[in-house]
Amino acid sequence: MTKLTSCFAIVVFISLHILYQSSASGDQNSTSTYNVLKFGAKRNGVTDSTQAFLETWSAACGTSSDSSEIYVPKGRYLLGAMAFKGDCNSHVTFRIDGTLVASPDYRVLGQANNWFSFEGVSWVTIIGGALDAKGSALWACKLSTKTTSCPNGATTLSFTNSKDIRVEGLMSLNSQMFHVVINGCQDVLIQGVKVIAAGNSPNTDGIHVQFSKNVAIFDTSIKTGDDCVSIGPGTKDLWMERIFCGPGHGISIGSLAKDLVEEGVQNVTLKNAIFRHFGKSICADAYRN
Repeated sequence: MTKLTSCFAIVVFISLHILYQSSASGDQNSTSTYNVLKFGAKRNGVTDSTQAFLETWSAACGTSSDSSEIYVPKGRYLLGAMAFKGDCNSHVTFRIDGTLVASPDYRVLGQANNWFSFEGVSWVTIIGGALDAKGSALWACKLSTKTTSCPNGATTLSFTNSKDIRVEGLMSLNSQMFHVVINGCQDVLIQGVKVIAAGNSPNTDGIHVQFSKNVAIFDTSIKTGDDCVSIGPGTKDLWMERIFCGPGHGISIGSLAKDLVEEGVQNVTLKNAIFRHFGKSICADAYRN
């Protein structure tokens, strides 16, 4: 077991090294920068900038340069649900110095599955910034015994069927549902991320991974009302190191066995983790009817 774990660690770190080196080589070649303000985004936190961000993505994704950077200056940007889709012509980096905020009316975002969704992309990097989903009003609705008409809510940041993804230095605040979801992806690095939500916030898993391979999470702090990291079926080669969890429900594998035929979970490693104010530390859950 020790030998297998060591081999797995070597593979992970080699993959991450290649990811960094490839990103660095892109920086040395031609890079085009796209400022969201030039596409009409407003940083007053009141004017809807959704269309401006989508147009910035289209320009950066379609450039003929080796790499492109979408720059979000300081300020607050009101944004609705968005889907960023590949396949792009270049490596795309989101460099965020501002805060992206959802509508204070939870129903605006609550009907969507995801707030920021990346679908079928490769070589996408997100550096810095804060995502404030303003989920507390929806949590209150769900926790109330007076109403049953609450929407499910949106995941804040989702990657689906994507590869060579890097998320670094990002803060996710008050997500309506899960904060970060990695689904059907390969070669993902999450580093220096902060997740913050109230200890009683329902269904606000910090990072959820499923049907994905070679995912590494380093130096990440998760304070939430549900699982700090939840690991779903089809997860292979997941490495977690220097993780702070609490409040939260710890690190959970499952729920599994919901379907009669379902992919298992393989090669999950956790090193140097701290758990505080948690309901459980590490557990494996089975689906119950």
